[in-house]
Amino acid sequence: MGVALARVSAEALSVDAHVAAVTGASHGAIAAFIGQVRDHDPSVDGEVTHLEYSAHPDAPAVLARLARESCSGDTTVAVSHRIGLLAVGEAAIIAAAASPHRADAFDTCRALVERVKAELPVWKREILADGSHTWVGIQ
Repeated sequence: MGVALARVSAEALSVDAHVAAVTGASHGAIAAFIGQVRDHDPSVDGEVTHLEYSAHPDAPAVLARLARESCSGDTTVAVSHRIGLLAVGEAAIIAAAASPHRADAFDTCRALVERVKAELPVWKREILADGSHTWVGIQ
């Protein structure tokens, strides 16, 4: 058990690939999370048309560490985060966790996503319909 997949990618993400990566005979439960680009941000006036994600060069190593640290016991995880220009509806992050029992799968998947959102050095630029943009996550 452990990390089946952890990557930062400019390519489209596949839910099926993440589920397949964590599937195993000893796992009775798989929990998955898909974070996709939405057409609005409550903190910004205007319609969001795209997000552009940029990553620090250390992002792949950080993501691998976060995935490793999220695993315990019989749990297996897979997680990917997109970089580049994404349109509304595209997946920005996919995480899957498998375990013998559903509670562990749900808990692991949620904890992994929360840590990725808080700790992965990835920043996003929200591009609005009027041509303006705003950066999120840069401090």
